[in-house]
Formats: sequence, structure tokens, C-alpha cells
Amino acid sequence: MAATQIAYRTAKGVGVLNAAPVYEPLAGFTRPEGNIRCCAYSPCGRYFAWADVQKVNVIDAETATVVTTLAADNTFELGFSPLGTYIITWQRPSKDESTGDAVKNLKVWRVAEDTTDTEKGTIGRFVQKSQTGWNLQYTFDEKFCARVVTNEVQIYESHDLTKVWNKLRVEGVSDFAVSPGENHSIAVFVPERKGQPAAVRVYNVPNFTTPVSQKNFFKGDKVQLKWNDAGTTLIVLAQTEVDKTGKSYYGETTMYLLSANGAFDSRIDLDKEGPIHDVSWSPKSNSFAVVYGYMPAKTVIFNARAQAIHTFPLGPRNTVLFSPHGRYMLLAGFGNLAGQMDVYDLEQDYTKVCTIEASNASVCEWSPDGKHILTATLSPRLRVDNGVRIWHAAGQLVYNEDVNELYHVCWRPQPTSAHPLGTNPMLQVPAPHPSATDYMATKKTPSKPVGAYRPPGARGQITPLAFKREDEGGAVYVRDSASSFSSNINGFGKPRTRTIPGAEPAEKSLPPGAAPGGGVSLTGTAEGADSQPLSKSAKKNAKKREAKKAAADATKDGSDSLVPVKENGRAKSPNRGPSPQHLRSRSKGGQGQNSASLGADVPTGPRNGRSRSSSRRNTQSQPNGLLHRPANNQAQKQKPAAVESIAVPSVAAETPAIDVTSPTTPGGIVSEKEKKIRGLLKKIRAIEDLKMRHAGGEKLEDTQVKKISSEDSVRKELQGLGYTG
Repeated sequence: MAATQIAYRTAKGVGVLNAAPVYEPLAGFTRPEGNIRCCAYSPCGRYFAWADVQKVNVIDAETATVVTTLAADNTFELGFSPLGTYIITWQRPSKDESTGDAVKNLKVWRVAEDTTDTEKGTIGRFVQKSQTGWNLQYTFDEKFCARVVTNEVQIYESHDLTKVWNKLRVEGVSDFAVSPGENHSIAVFVPERKGQPAAVRVYNVPNFTTPVSQKNFFKGDKVQLKWNDAGTTLIVLAQTEVDKTGKSYYGETTMYLLSANGAFDSRIDLDKEGPIHDVSWSPKSNSFAVVYGYMPAKTVIFNARAQAIHTFPLGPRNTVLFSPHGRYMLLAGFGNLAGQMDVYDLEQDYTKVCTIEASNASVCEWSPDGKHILTATLSPRLRVDNGVRIWHAAGQLVYNEDVNELYHVCWRPQPTSAHPLGTNPMLQVPAPHPSATDYMATKKTPSKPVGAYRPPGARGQITPLAFKREDEGGAVYVRDSASSFSSNINGFGKPRTRTIPGAEPAEKSLPPGAAPGGGVSLTGTAEGADSQPLSKSAKKNAKKREAKKAAADATKDGSDSLVPVKENGRAKSPNRGPSPQHLRSRSKGGQGQNSASLGADVPTGPRNGRSRSSSRRNTQSQPNGLLHRPANNQAQKQKPAAVESIAVPSVAAETPAIDVTSPTTPGGIVSEKEKKIRGLLKKIRAIEDLKMRHAGGEKLEDTQVKKISSEDSVRKELQGLGYTG
């Protein structure tokens, strides 16, 4: 069995390492030093190339012998054709100083061991301004290659790039993908424009008059076109730049499936709300896996007809990869997630093989032998803890190498025929390399699992369902609106109602005039609609409103005695002050005298117990009911002790008595029986509240449990008092 191989690029150079089972540098390879800008293997795995400031070097990946050197300076990107016949280089766009025209920065070279110096020139040159999608796309047999320009896709014969062989004219085309299968097909994408929907069309080369398959859809600013290895089916992953619903910062995603022969096309409906994180085809080309939905995400395997085959448990995952043989599947969560990787055996009823902890990983790839997994932390995403780690698919770390400023790492492509998998590849796990043993020895294992912070009052208790993730048995996360303050099942704060999980919601009747969800009591029970006690200020305001209403009613009933009087042609307000028997002088010295002379009683007791409605305590009543005003106010001020008053029958001037009553207690008299019934009903409400809290998973204290057990006795006592509500 051939050894696997990896190549990596750092700030100081390039390295090639023979991986399992030897884990040693490639013999005969001299590591180049300096500013290495890029490196790559050919898809066939035969060549390895890297570019420095002055040239591009190509070596044999097996023996490390130099194959050719290309005079391509300032190369920033390089790639190979599928069979390794051609190498393509890309330089930064620039202009010719003499003519001012754009320099042809995309060059195609022939890679051959027996060429002479004169044949090492380029076979094609193009102007390519964008670094995104810079490379040419070849058919599997290298017969044709293609590139996109304004409103058309140009087709070339690979051996002659000086002239266009054919053109696929599509107005507004922005992206395309050549099928990797034996059938020469091209898929093109046209984004939305002027109210017209986006479109994906599949053409067979060279019949470009009519597409064999197409799909029109909205919400498609850009797409990813993913062919299966056989080139028979295409996945279209469409995405918008902006989510108009406001639910996501990263736009909306939708997915479609098209067959290359036009026999099938469909939108793939996903049953969990949220973005599509990743899509991957199986190497067998008969199924694909999708990771989608808000975290915890859902992962489902579909067949070629978009029918769900298997659903994996929910979890924080956003990456899915099939092994080269198609037997194992890797499901991981990278980026802002913890970096856990789950390995599943698809041929053993989708059983989980292991879970691997690979935190801070920037790269994750299966090895060509289908037994090892490569993870690496790269710069500039993270400039610390850069390095390469190789794991066995059974879960054991077998190799580790820390590298300062690691920029790129990849496996050498090899055919699966060079690495037969066997019946049970996980039965024998190889011994780890000493570097892996040393790394695991220095890695600190946490003494206990680290969980979410819990306040002291909630420690040792069962987590309420509202705070659990969906994969932990909690409620399904639903975004009702774009506002972060919207009230939903996952929101925080005081709940409006308490419900028992799984039970039908109970309809709660509110008092007349009460607002839903609580508020001021309108029934005189000093409680809100949610049976919560009112605050002191709320009680005070309620009493004021009740007193004001009772006063208004009483005033209306006694309006005949409160007739306005006139003095000197001007209307005066009726006498709302105390009766003449309760008048007192403003004089400090003559208070007792005047009181005695009037035969009146001086008010006693606290000040707030007296009436505040009297605003004219120095006024005097006349027998005819008119108010008396002294002729000279200044003279009155000089003689404060002199007070004259005439007693008037109390029937004519007495203010009606005001009794403040509660709406629920006519007459304002509450019997001891009613008070006791109210207290028992309050206990029943408290017991019901405790029962619902207990059903929701909250741990109760011993006193609260005893209170619940006393419900029967309280209800019997209520029945004994004649309460039947």
C-alpha cells in the first residue's frame, strides 16, 4: 500500500511529509526558503508545484525530482488540469506602461518531462482581473476548457488556446461549472435582474441552442454549483446578499436539484428554519448530505431524488465530509463552534464510530486512504497554536507537528484503488507517532465538564425546558420577527402565563376591564389579573380612584343641596366646608372662646383624618344661606379674635356623608366569613402556582411541598363555609 503524503506552506518555506505509516519528510526534497506565495498538487497526484517571486518549480511528488521550471514571476495562484498536462498561473492585474493596455496575467503552460527550452513557453494568455474564479475549467478528459467573460462562456480546445472553439451566449451570465463526468455538460447561472428571476441552465457541449435542464427562482444573488462525481446531477445552493425578513445577517439560502438530462428538477424543502451551512456529495454520486437550520443544526442524507434517507441527531455542526470510499461521514462544527467531529459508519446502520475534539481547526480533510483525518490551524485566522494534526478515524491522534505561521496544508491526491479499505478498517488502530504521544501528555484534561454559568440559587436544580437547547429536549427555536425584544418561548423575562409542558393551554378569565397579562386590579381584591399582589403605589392609586368614584356618586345623589349661590350678581360655589357647628376661628387666642360661643366641638384626632375639601374655613353662614364676607378685609386682619357666626339648622347646610365602598362588597361591610373565604381562595391560587412550577421542572422546598399537600383540607374548609365557586 502506498504511503499518503501532505504538503504545507509556512512564512519561511514549503515542506513535504510522507504521512501514514512512516511520518517522515520526503526523501530527496530540499525545502525551498524565502517568500513562497502558493503551492498545489496536480489533481492526479503526480506533480507538486510552488511559486516564489521569480519562478514556478514543478517536481515529481513521488521522487522529488525537478520536472520543470517556469519563468513566471510574481505568481499568486497556480493550478493544474485534471490529468496534470497543463499548469495555469495567475498574476495580479497590471497595465503595460508603453501602451496602457491590461497585461495578460492568466497564463497556461504545458507540463512535460521531455520538452525542450523552446517548448516551455505559454500556450495561452488571457486578461483575468478577478482573483475569484480565476482558473480555467476543464472537462474530465482535458478535451475542452472554458472561461466566462461578459455575457458568454468561451469554449477552447485544450491544446489550442489561441482561438475560441465555441461560445455559449447567455445574457447576464456570472458563473458556470463544467461537469466532471464523462458527459460534457456546462451549467451556467444568471442572477436576478430588473425583476426577472434568477436562472440555472444546463447545456450539453456543443449543443448550445436549447438547455437540457433549467430552473428559475427568486432569492438568488449568487450560487454554488456542485456536480456529483459522475456528472449526472447538480446541486444549486442559492443565496441572497440581504435577508429581507431580518432574521439573518448573512442573507437567505435555498437549494435546488437538477439532473443533467432534464429528467428531474426540484427545490429541496428543509423542515428546520435557518441557513444551509454545508452540502456535500457522496463519492458514490447516489446521495448527498445537508447541514441546515439554526443551532443546534440538523443533518439529513438525501438520495439523488431529494428523498430523505437518514436524519442524524441535532447538534452544533456546520461541516459535512464523506470519506473518499464513501463509507464514512464526518460531521463537525468549526469556526465559532467548539470543533467537535463525529465519525459515522454509513454501512453499519449509520452508527457513530467516535467523537474527536479538534478545537480551532481551520482545515479538515479526509486522507486518500479513507482512514485518517487531517486538521490544521492556519494563519492569519489564528496566529497562535498553528500546526498540523492527523487523527485516525477511530478517534486517536497519531501525528502532531507545531508550525509557526502555517498558511496552507493539503493531502496529495491519490486514487482509492491504491488504498483498499478492507472489511473492518477500524479494527486495527496504528500506534501513534511520538509527537502525538508528547502532545497528549502536555494537553490538560479538564477535571469536570465545563457547562453554562448557573447562579447560586439555580445550582443543583433541574434546568427548565425554556433554557434547554432543542437537542437537549428543550423547545424548538422559532423566530417570530426581526426584533430581538419579541416575546417567544425562548425569550427571557417574566412569563405572561405558566403552562405545563405537553398540556393544553388553559383559558384564563380576566376581570371586566382588566388588561391581558396583568395590571391594576379592578375587582377590589388588591391583586392583578395574574394573581400577583399589587405594589404600595398601585394600592394607593386604586383607593384614590374608588374614593373619587364614590364621591362622585354621592355628589350626584345630593346635588339638590349643592346649589350655587349669588352675591352681588356673581355666582359663588356652594358651601362644601364643614357645618357651622364645626367652624373655628383663625385666631390663636380666641379659639376656645369662639368654639364655646358657637356651641361647636373642636375637631380632634390626626390631621389626615379630617376633611381637606374645605377651602374657606374663615367664612361664615347667614340664616338665608348666603355667604357673608366682611366689608373691610384689612379691618378683619387687624381684629383676628372677633368672629361672628349665626347657627344654621344642620339640615340645610350639612354635607352628605361619603362612604367608600369596594365594588365587590356592597354597602362597604365585609363579614368575617367573606374574609375567611378570601384568605382560603388566596391559598388555593398559591397552591396552583406551586403545582405548575413543579410540573415545569422546578425543585420546590419542603415547606412548598407541604403547602401543596394541604390543598384537600383547604378545599374542604371552603365547602364548609358554603363556597361553591
